[in-house]
Amino acid sequence: MDTVVLKFGGSSVADNIKLNIVANKIKKFYNENKKIVVVVSAQGKTTDGLIKEAMSLSSVPDERELDVLLSSGEQISMAKLAILLNRLNMKAISLTGWQAGILTNNTNQDAIIEDIDTSRIEKELNEGKIVIVAGFQGINKNMDITTLGRGGSDTTAVAIAAKLKASHCYIFSDVDGVYTTDPKATKIAKKIDTLSYTEMLDIADEGAKVLHNRCVEVGEKFNIPIVAKSTFNENSGTIINNKIEGSIVKNIVKNDNLKYVHLTSKENYTIKEFNTIYNKFIENELNVKNLVNSSENSLNISFTIPSIKFNKLANLIEENWNDLTATYLDITRISIVGNGIMSNNTVLTKTMKIIEENNLSIISMEINEAKISIIFNEIVSNNIIEELHRTLIS
Repeated sequence: MDTVVLKFGGSSVADNIKLNIVANKIKKFYNENKKIVVVVSAQGKTTDGLIKEAMSLSSVPDERELDVLLSSGEQISMAKLAILLNRLNMKAISLTGWQAGILTNNTNQDAIIEDIDTSRIEKELNEGKIVIVAGFQGINKNMDITTLGRGGSDTTAVAIAAKLKASHCYIFSDVDGVYTTDPKATKIAKKIDTLSYTEMLDIADEGAKVLHNRCVEVGEKFNIPIVAKSTFNENSGTIINNKIEGSIVKNIVKNDNLKYVHLTSKENYTIKEFNTIYNKFIENELNVKNLVNSSENSLNISFTIPSIKFNKLANLIEENWNDLTATYLDITRISIVGNGIMSNNTVLTKTMKIIEENNLSIISMEINEAKISIIFNEIVSNNIIEELHRTLIS
């Protein structure tokens, strides 16, 4: 009997009406006599609301306690769905992340799954039950609740699929697959039928809110086909596997949720000072990117950081380095993704022409085999995405 894993995002389980739509999706797999594990996110904007409540109490909430708070959202979803399925005569049981045996490292807010003890899940499956697991969460060796970062329910689903050797992992949301750019930002976006794991990972890493980046890594490692589909229609969706097909440019990602940080000091610069600062970032799990050390006689470093981590960074700087001058800038990072981009000068030439015509100022540019990423010193209009899309994809 095939095992399948179905993951439903927050918009799919947002209210009781939508939970009934989810139940009908599950019933189709149930009628095919499959073993079914369902992973759920918190309902609608529940997680955002919980974060807002925590921030009203502290601008930098204790991360252990924040994980305890945020994990409650998924538990509400799983219990409500289990109640509904049982009423519809589909035997179901809900399990929290720790009841499902999801073991993580000790990092709060961005934990990594180290192993899954699936014995409880398999026991319930063998008894003919649909197993509903709270996504986004696990437990560490200290028996503390941890969360996997925003979008982490995707990783929960694919990791369980890998451990159970499931035939497929379906990721259901309010969009019917992966698009060439954000369909909510522009109407010219087109759905992509297939993507390689590598291409999808580049898209996720650049901030596209499609799939959690770590779920793609797990899918590739264990060769689990991931199917991104809509909860609300029967369209075919996007299949993510190990095949590379189609055009050179597959996707354009625009990420406005970043801060550009510039730290300087007039004190005499030493490499020890830089190392102290960077090690403090690591210690506090601030994974800065695009780090440039331009220091010579005085400290001069710059980097980018997700906006969600900004308060934590600002607090760290205030507590440890009052002598530093810190400037912060809201920025846009645009990434053009597709295998073979580096060897195709036409893509870069056309991109630079659009940038020049729109008088945009570049902070930095990164080019590799499958991606061109450009950081601009301001928030760039969505019109630029449409122009790039028409030129490079349409």
